[in-house]
Amino acid sequence: MHREHLKSQIAEYASRFPEEAGVVERLREFISANANCFDRELEPGHITGSAWLVDLSGRCVLLTHHKKLNGWFQLGGHADGNSDILNVSLTEAQEESGITNITSVSEDIFDIDIHLIPTHKDVPEHYHYDITFAFQVVDSEQYVVSTESHDLAWVNTEKTAEYNPHRSMQRMAHKWRTFI
Repeated sequence: MHREHLKSQIAEYASRFPEEAGVVERLREFISANANCFDRELEPGHITGSAWLVDLSGRCVLLTHHKKLNGWFQLGGHADGNSDILNVSLTEAQEESGITNITSVSEDIFDIDIHLIPTHKDVPEHYHYDITFAFQVVDSEQYVVSTESHDLAWVNTEKTAEYNPHRSMQRMAHKWRTFI
């Protein structure tokens, strides 16, 4: 039962982005096959929640220079058993940025991406079935770099490729520019 709400959100996402049918179907199959899909202990992979967090102007997104992955990405992290991925995404954005006054732009899924995470210490290679929601700061854009990051930066959505040229980052930047 804990997966049903997410399944309905994914169905709605699929209707808005039919060109992403392949990744949506792969995510649906993963969720259906794994009752514990929200647990990071599930070794083949697990659901993660990310935040496309924009500044007051809506022109810049907050990216983290992730320590373990040594690259620039949107904020986010593990669900740790929580099936409310919107809440997971919000919590991760707050924890990783130190910005507490954040509002959801929409309760609809903003983006879906499935990516391979390389082996790190005793954690084997696995997939993140990542679900991103869009958020905006409400007042202060002042962030605090957490222990999970080398740095954070507000990046104009027109320049995200300079930080991360991966197609998923560019897809989200394009979606956001189309949205605003």
